[in-house]
Amino acid sequence: MQPMANIAVRAARQAGQIILRAMDRLDELHVEEKSRNDFVSNIDKEAESVIVDALHKTYPEHGILGEEHGQSFESDEFTWIIDPLDGTTNYLQGIPHFCISIALQKGRQLEHGVIYDPVRNETFVASRGYGAHLNGKRIRVSQRSR
Repeated sequence: MQPMANIAVRAARQAGQIILRAMDRLDELHVEEKSRNDFVSNIDKEAESVIVDALHKTYPEHGILGEEHGQSFESDEFTWIIDPLDGTTNYLQGIPHFCISIALQKGRQLEHGVIYDPVRNETFVASRGYGAHLNGKRIRVSQRSR
């Protein structure tokens, strides 16, 4: 796995632990409505902070664009794009179908994408020029033309 993707995987797993621990106490979460049918909880914010800290610790010169905190750091070369709890509405309703999404953009081109499903412990990683993997094993599209 590419080093930058590896750091993103570690950050996503740290956030996943926070998100899973809070699932047993959904009624205690502080929830705000950002816009109609678009919610954010204190867990979204906490998970994003953990991800930002992990990425910024390793790559302090990289920009960070988070769904909850907006643009934390600016950079012309590398920018991390973070959705700390992709599927907040499902999460808040106790539906175990959500994930952590992290991408790295170099200039205007995406280089890495990480999707971590903490409920199923599935990690999808795609890196430009290296293909896609699920839990470390290469995945491919079907050979079917139709």
